[in-house]
Formats: sequence, structure tokens, C-alpha cells
Amino acid sequence: MDMNEIKEIFFQECEEQLAELESGLLKLNDGDRDPETVNAVFRAVHSIKGGAGAFGLDDLVSFAHVFETTLDCVRSNKLEPTQDVLKVMLKSADVLADLTNAARDGGSVDEARSRTLIRELEALAHGEAPAAAEAPAPKPAAAAPRAAAPTPVVEKPAVNDEGFQPIPFSFGDFDDEPADHYVPTCQVVFKPKKDLYAKGNEAVLLLRDVSRLGEMSVYCDMDSLPPLDKMNPEEAYFSWKISVTTDKGEDGVRSVFEFAEWDCDLDIHTIEEEMVGDAADDEELPMQPVPFDLSILDEGGPAVEEPAVMESDAAAAVAAAETATKVSQVASRAAENAKAAAASAASAAQANQAAAAGQTIRVDLDRVDRLINLVGELVINQAMLSQSVVENDTNGTSSINMGLEELQQLTREIQDSVMAIRAQPVKPVFQRMARTVREIADITGKSVRLITEGENTEVDKTVIDKLAEPLTHMIRNAVDHGLEMPEKREALGKNPEGTVRLTAKHRSGRIVIELADDGAGINREKVRQKAIDNDLIAADANLSDEEIDNLIFHAGFSTADKVSDLSGRGVGMDVVKRSIQALGGRISISSKPGQGSVFTMSLPLTLAVLDGMVVTVAGQTLVVPLTAIVETLQPEASAIHSFGASQRLISIRNSFCPLVDVGRILDFRATQANPIEGVALLVESEGGGQRALMVDAIQGQRQVVIKSLEANYTHVPGIAAATILGDGRVALILDVDAVVAASRGQSLRQDISLAATG
Repeated sequence: MDMNEIKEIFFQECEEQLAELESGLLKLNDGDRDPETVNAVFRAVHSIKGGAGAFGLDDLVSFAHVFETTLDCVRSNKLEPTQDVLKVMLKSADVLADLTNAARDGGSVDEARSRTLIRELEALAHGEAPAAAEAPAPKPAAAAPRAAAPTPVVEKPAVNDEGFQPIPFSFGDFDDEPADHYVPTCQVVFKPKKDLYAKGNEAVLLLRDVSRLGEMSVYCDMDSLPPLDKMNPEEAYFSWKISVTTDKGEDGVRSVFEFAEWDCDLDIHTIEEEMVGDAADDEELPMQPVPFDLSILDEGGPAVEEPAVMESDAAAAVAAAETATKVSQVASRAAENAKAAAASAASAAQANQAAAAGQTIRVDLDRVDRLINLVGELVINQAMLSQSVVENDTNGTSSINMGLEELQQLTREIQDSVMAIRAQPVKPVFQRMARTVREIADITGKSVRLITEGENTEVDKTVIDKLAEPLTHMIRNAVDHGLEMPEKREALGKNPEGTVRLTAKHRSGRIVIELADDGAGINREKVRQKAIDNDLIAADANLSDEEIDNLIFHAGFSTADKVSDLSGRGVGMDVVKRSIQALGGRISISSKPGQGSVFTMSLPLTLAVLDGMVVTVAGQTLVVPLTAIVETLQPEASAIHSFGASQRLISIRNSFCPLVDVGRILDFRATQANPIEGVALLVESEGGGQRALMVDAIQGQRQVVIKSLEANYTHVPGIAAATILGDGRVALILDVDAVVAASRGQSLRQDISLAATG
């Protein structure tokens, strides 16, 4: 696996972490104060920062670090996650996603927005307002220059009782704001195991992260360092004793080692003294301090300074400098090896949780698509084989028939299993809509709350991928056109904060997605007048409320008074309708003036296969989706009743249901057929109500593979798709909702006219 593949895995994991981050922030915004929710949010940002650091994505690391620091304040109960705080954090999550996308795709982000949010996050981390800047604490004075003569007398160097030697660090580049009050000091003993670097961790990066928590001093034990020719660059040889003065406490320090705690011996405890102690005050130091600068990781090379303590002879000083150079070389080589295992660093903290939730494997979507296509061909060939055997076997009890039945059952199980692989919850799409709501609300100056339900409802991956665009347009329409301004809502006795509700649920073998708002509803008078002005309808046209509502789906139609960044160009709802129809779905509107509107989308669960009833209509073979059929019946003359000039009703268990001649609706025949000579299919449409579809005969029930008619031919009114039957014939799959709508007087040609005008 090369570095590009590892990097791609990192970005895939970033998508999961970003989804976890937004989900957790939304829970907090809804009042959830579970500590595990806060920890999950913190871990998501920390994981992104850790992986980004391994790949040198400095902009992403810098923003994630500030974000992580503020989240740590929430985690330690120093910052209350109020609505204002969470508003900043949700915007920060959006910027973090933008930075991740920019790092992956090479794009750019709004730097002004990033800087603004960084300032806001820092202000939150320090209280109600950013802490006043103070003069930085003075750095330790540099050692006095060597005198030409005489040779100075040097006392025995100091060392602590654990054999660690002090290494002076300069972290001015990492911490710009000194502590303005006394804070406790944590002492850390960090002894990496040999395979620390092989697991994707890097000691120097960990030390740098600890330095960002506060003022720090470090002691390094190099006794285990072998000769250079026997050194393995993938093994760890140093041990570290760290003293850091920080208000983050032991938990804050331990979080730095979150990914490495399985690969090291770690001891963290708080001490009373403000510092570990001055090395000069200890009388047992056998070695001199070795200068060490963490900037070698950023500047690409070691920075060896003059030893801070002078030896009595030049040879010892040279030896100390060589030792410092050796330390830097090992750190540099280890950093390169750490990058080769960056994927482990990004996911190590979640290993136990992932194992408990069930093991998964990443599979390229193209491979799954090819498998589904092969299963589809298997279903078709199995149907053809069964058809041939039935036609040539009269008794129907041969062993071949029994084998075919078993083959049919196995084929069905394979198909169900393969489709389950592609089934995905709609949660990722719904979470993306939360950002859209926030952005549109900021632009319009409205206060909006998004409520999602049924996020775990599963649907085919292909359907999910194509849902984002229509949902985005609908969200923009709901916030911009549907919801009133806060002051107007208050005047009307409504909550100043508008509500947009996004719901997903299964119904009759399909997925139904509803988008509802509690705004003003559709202004039908304005819509009607706009349609007349645009020559879409005649001035004297007699339209129902439903027909007026559906006018908004015409291309170029807009009720906006002026063109803005959001609306006014007439592009949006026509795109929604075409996108939903391309998925084999339908969209309907229900609106009440002053109370809001509900947009309902009905989509197939899968675009691959369906169970259908094969019927004959005027010599044509059609497939009616089985999920739409309630029952089948043979009409009797006494049950048929005429209504008006051309309408007929059928009596079913003391109730009347409209009788629809499918052949007449689809223009397969010029006159209505005699219902006594056919079969009625009682269906229930998504628009509500039942209809009895009249067909000539039923051939049987079978599973069919869906083939897109639009991709291979063109859109046909009343037809959802096509399929190949067992005898090799092409059959059309009926669009039940379109046929039912046509029976109520809506022309099947309306869909074509909408597409043509778009």
C-alpha cells in the first residue's frame, strides 16, 4: 500500500469523524449533556488532528487544535455548551469539513472565516471574551559565552535520581499566551515501546502537543541508544520525563497520548511544586543537558545549539554535540517512518469500539455494482431456464423442476444479500442538510431549527447519492420562501424560531421522505398570478389547490420579488422534480396558508430489482409493482356503476372505488374495455386513496430486474422502467402513481412538458 492509498483511507475516516462530530454537536444543541457525547465530539476532532499531523496538513492541524482546545474546556466543565457556544462550534465543524475537503481535493477555503472562528474559539476557551494579552514570560537566559582564559572550573553536572538528563526546549512558536495565574504541574514518565513508530506514533510530535498545554521542561534518558550502525530506525530507544504546568489537568495531558498509550509505558500524576526542579540544584547529574529543538520537524533538519553547561575539556563538549545530532537524526528518521503508518494513528483509539460494534471491510462501490449486475443477469437467466422447462415439461413433477425451485430460492437469497450490502442509512444526507440550514439561515437572517427523524432508515446507496441535490433545493426553498422573518412570526403569535422537519420512513416497499416547515405556506394567489404572467396557464383556467401548488415545479418559475444569491432565477424546484422522477419516484405538495407546507417524496428502496405482477393490457405486457397491489378480483356486472359521462366505479365490500382502464390511460386503445372481461387490481397510491386498475389478464408473479428506460431510450409517461422477462421479451414497469394521478384528471404529458421546459 503506497502513501496515496494510506492518505485516501485517512480522508475516508475523516468523513466518518466529521459525521460523528456534527451528530454529537447536534445532540448537544438539543440539550444532550451526556459526557460520552462530549467525549465523542472531542475524539472526532482529535482523531482528525492526529492524522492530519502525520501528513503535514498544517492548516487542518492548526484549526483542529484550537477547536480541540475549546472542546476540552467543555469536556472539563469549564465551558457551558450554550446555544451561542454550539453555534460557533457548528460553524467550526463546517470549516473543519472545508479544510479536509481542500486538503483532499486541492481546493481553497475562506481564510477570513477561518481566522474569525479561530478568534471566537479562543475567546470561548478563555471565558466570555478573549483573555487580555500579556507580555510573554521571559525565556531562560542563554549560557554565558566561553572565556578565552582561564579554563573555567565546572562543578559535577546534576541529574535526577531516575537517571534522566534535562534537555532545554523553546516552545515560543507553539504557545503565544502565557499563563496569568498559578496552575498545577503534571509530571509524565513516557517510556515508548520498541514498536511505537511502527504503529504510526511519533514521540517528538507527542512532546510538541504536550508543550501546547503549557510551560514544559523535558528530561531525556538515552542510555538505551545503541551505536549508530546497530540502530533500527523503526524502534524507539529514548525515555522521557516531562514536567508541564497546565490547567488542563491529568486528563488533558493523557489525551495527548490517546493514540500511543498501548505502545508505551505511561505514568501521569500531579505534583505540588510548580516545576519539577532546577537541574542545577540536584547533585547527582552524570550527564550534561543536550540542546533539542522540536522545530526540526517543521524546518526539515536538526538544530544543534551550543551546550548549556561547559565541560572542563573540549572533547566532552564535542561528544555532547555529537549526541545531540544523533538525537535529531533519529527523530527525523522516525518521523518519516511514522508517516508510513499514519492510518493506524488515525484509527487506533477506536479499535476496541469498532471490534465491539462488528467488523467491517471497505469495498470499492464499483465492485458492488458489478456484483449486483451479475446477480441481475442471474435472475434473468434463472427465469428463462424456468420458462423453458415449464414449456417442455407437462407433468411438472420432474427432478428438474425441483432443482429449479431450489435454484430460484438460492437466487433470491443471493439477491437479497447483495442488496443488503448496498443498503445504507439516510443519516449522512440528513446531516449534510443541517449545514445547509445553518448557512441559509445566516444569509436570510432567520432563526431556523432542523429536526430529523428516521435517520437510520435504509435505502439503496444509489438512491442516497442522488438525494443530496433535490433535498438541498427543497431546504433552500423552505427556509427562504416558506419561513417568515422572526419579527413577523412573533407578530403572528408563532415561535420566532422556525422549524424545518426532515423525516424518512418505509412505506409499502418504498422510502418516503417528508420535508415540512411551519412557515406561511404557499401563497396560491401569488403563484397563480405569476403563472399567468409567465403564460404557463390561461387567465380563466380553473385549477384546484393541488394543481396550483404543482405550478412551482415548472422550469423558470419563481415567486421571489427580486433576484438574490438564494432565489429569484427560477432554478430549483424543477430540478427537484426531474431528479426525483429520474429515481423512479414521485413528489407531492400539501400546504396550508399560515401553517406551512409538506413536500413528500416517494422513492423505490432499490434501483435494481422488484417483485411484480406480470399483466396483459391491449396486447402489451406490463409489470405492476407488487408493493402497490392490495388485492386482485374478477369484476361482476352488478358491481360496476357508471358515474358521469365516462367515469366508472366498482363496488368492493360495500364501498365504491374508481375503476381505471390502464389501456385507455396509456393510449393503448381508443375506447374503454369491458371490465367484465378483465381483471381488477386494487392499488393504493402514495397520493392517498385507492383505485382499481383494470387489465386484460394476469400472467403471474415474478421478480424482475429493473432497467432504466430513460438511460436506454427516453422518458415514457406512465412508465417507470423496463425489464426483461424469462422468455426474452421486454416488458414495461407501470408507474402506478402516475396512472392514478391521470385518472384524477392530471395529464400524463405534464411530466414531459416540465422536462421539456427545463
